[in-house]
Amino acid sequence: MEEWQRLLVDGIRRSDQLPQDWRLAKEGVEQKDVEEIFPVRINAYYQSLIKDPMGPIGRQVIPDPEEIMDMDSPLDPLSEDEDSPVPAIVHRYPDRVLFLVTNQCPIYCRYCTRKRMIGTPEGVVTRDEVEEGISYIREHQEIRDIILSGGDPLMLKDDYLEYIVSSLREIPHVEIIRIGSRVPSSLPQRVTPALVSMLRKYHPVYMNLHFNHPDEITPETSLACNMLADAGIPLGCQTVLMKGVNDDPAVLKKLFQKLLTIRVKPYYLYQADLTRGANHFRTPVSTGLSIMREIQGHTSGMAVPHYVIDAPGGGGKIPVLPSDYMISMGDGDVVLKNYEGKIFTYPDPSTGGETMEKASSDGNDTYRETHPQTMHPGMIDEAR
Repeated sequence: MEEWQRLLVDGIRRSDQLPQDWRLAKEGVEQKDVEEIFPVRINAYYQSLIKDPMGPIGRQVIPDPEEIMDMDSPLDPLSEDEDSPVPAIVHRYPDRVLFLVTNQCPIYCRYCTRKRMIGTPEGVVTRDEVEEGISYIREHQEIRDIILSGGDPLMLKDDYLEYIVSSLREIPHVEIIRIGSRVPSSLPQRVTPALVSMLRKYHPVYMNLHFNHPDEITPETSLACNMLADAGIPLGCQTVLMKGVNDDPAVLKKLFQKLLTIRVKPYYLYQADLTRGANHFRTPVSTGLSIMREIQGHTSGMAVPHYVIDAPGGGGKIPVLPSDYMISMGDGDVVLKNYEGKIFTYPDPSTGGETMEKASSDGNDTYRETHPQTMHPGMIDEAR
């Protein structure tokens, strides 16, 4: 048995294994009631990071009675099942697909968008379903980009994972293979020389990692990420904004800066999805916008991810930006406000007097029309 497998075996799989000071009950609902609907897994490595059960690490994995006090939200908030032509494939965007190859993870995150299937008997991905997914990709020549996900693909044994990756690499129209994984942040011991040696044979391979808090960056995770980067695998991070975990600009700024030191580029900051059993993690969108204002310009652009909402009902990822960066666009000038609140004008040769209203005629009314003529005179003077 390898070390990572031992850490899984030695971890927590039932609520009655939780330390006494991790026990929670609310309004007559206990953790064992949660476990009956949403499974529990905390591997021994990740368990060692938990100093406070209500702290930012503990909240991510310790079952909370609030999970089953919210049973009205959708089980499938992103309508992935509706975009699934065959069981293991989600084909939402024209040239890429999500390929769900397992329903196992190194930890079972309590906020997971796919908690309806993770760790459940009903969610198991069979070998036949994987074969059907490979056949679907082979038959659809418009698909150039594959995202392996689940569950966590790195929970598969090396030989089975290699079978999937090598089968995809043999398809002529598949250009990019991406792997979405929580392993480097939550079970870094799984990143072995053998795994890395196997993956590097099938470039271009990219990895989308998942870190939510700076305390998840340890010597072990640093080693895992550096091994992957040394193998030529570009690493990005997808972080979820969560109440009580990282809804603080100082925490996220520290996380994003530390990620760069272990060769991981912050890629997305997700607004938490409207997922049944996870709404107690959601923050107002205004919180995310405020955090982005606090980060943008106050640290390297390399450390600033895209803040996005994965639109309910299958609308896909939509970037969300603080609207006050662009004050107006008209009369050939674009008036901008920087991170310090200072106003600047950019002479725009292409608009020919085009107004903000015309520029947003596609129906997107996210940004409010503002014209230089209606601005405070002092702002105009400073801008010019």
